[in-house]
Amino acid sequence: MENISNAVLVVGLGNPGQEYRLTRHNVGFMVIDAWCEKLGVKLEGPRFNARIGLAKFGDKNLFFLCPLTYMNRSGASVKACADYYHLSAERILVVHDDLDIPIGRVKVVRGGGSGGHKGVSSIAEHMGTNSFPRVKVGIGRPQYGEAIEDYVLSPFYEDQQEIAEKAVQLAVRACELFVLEGVDVAMTQINCQNLANKEVRS
Repeated sequence: MENISNAVLVVGLGNPGQEYRLTRHNVGFMVIDAWCEKLGVKLEGPRFNARIGLAKFGDKNLFFLCPLTYMNRSGASVKACADYYHLSAERILVVHDDLDIPIGRVKVVRGGGSGGHKGVSSIAEHMGTNSFPRVKVGIGRPQYGEAIEDYVLSPFYEDQQEIAEKAVQLAVRACELFVLEGVDVAMTQINCQNLANKEVRS
């Protein structure tokens, strides 16, 4: 792909395999799949031990990456792709689930700690920095006393599925804004929205 200098690597985090496809921990994959479907992009692979796709969006070249390494080894796949295309951490957007954000909320951040997310920790470890921007998709906390590990590896509650689907679309919009307008615009337009509240700002 020409003009790699303006490329953005968009990484969705999740676990490979049919049994994990609809689980909360795979929201990152869901967002990438939704955006790729919208753009008519097919993820193929494995390359860099991941499913990967390429697209033109605005004046940017996009690489989509969904590691097939399992969550806690995601960083090896991201690092291999970033090194191959000479991409700095600031041009890697990581999309992932977040327990500390309520369902129906999406948050764009510049970087920072992992919040205990093993996929984010793995990327920070392999890249040697945690400065990569992120789109965090809220999954909330267990409501029925489940262990955290069981909760994240389970599908959304039945009464959450509609809002979860809307949150995936909001996260796609967050990614679009990041690529086209930058992190500040994405933060301003996305972080204030609450899909669990009828008064959603358009």
